[in-house]
Amino acid sequence: MSSVNEQAPATRMKAEDRRELVLAAATAVFGERGYFGATTDAVAKAAGVSQPYVVRMFGTKEALFLAVLTRALDRLLGAFRVALAGDGPAHPDGSAAPHRGLGAAYAELLADRGLLLSLMHGFILGSDTEIGACARAGFLQVYRFLREDAGFSADEVHEFLAEGMLLNTLVGIRMAVDYDTDPAARELLDTALPTKAEFLLALEGQRKPQA
Repeated sequence: MSSVNEQAPATRMKAEDRRELVLAAATAVFGERGYFGATTDAVAKAAGVSQPYVVRMFGTKEALFLAVLTRALDRLLGAFRVALAGDGPAHPDGSAAPHRGLGAAYAELLADRGLLLSLMHGFILGSDTEIGACARAGFLQVYRFLREDAGFSADEVHEFLAEGMLLNTLVGIRMAVDYDTDPAARELLDTALPTKAEFLLALEGQRKPQA
């Protein structure tokens, strides 16, 4: 007979909804604490479920983190596909320029700090057999999408990914905290996020969200 601590959430939910609930909480926890700092207990508390429930669903912390990485990559590519589908001809000759749409889609994901930061934590664990393999495969999946689906040149992919990693870094170190007190921080954010700096400041509590 199961104890109270081993039971699923009291609210009746479909299995896929319960899994998404835990993965969303795990994404936030791993994003803030990193792989080694996070625990299945912390994830369980964030999700409002028991720790045995999380373990029963995913098995190990490594398996949970791999599921978080896979979900993050799926959401990233999903946002890119939606943006790409919405890009119309941008030049008189009818050629498309998906760069702006994909860049805007990536910037919108800044609202989910855990998603982008959990990806970064995965990238720095390249020496781990399982996590490193997952991170490399995911990164190459994004590269192939940009090259084959979006039609970027190799140099354009390099520039796009470099800018994306810069945005991740700025979010990770909470550069927006110094926006109003350090001219260098202001200049850096205004240059990196010319149309999204205020959005990032609102995320960090430096500005009131616009209605």
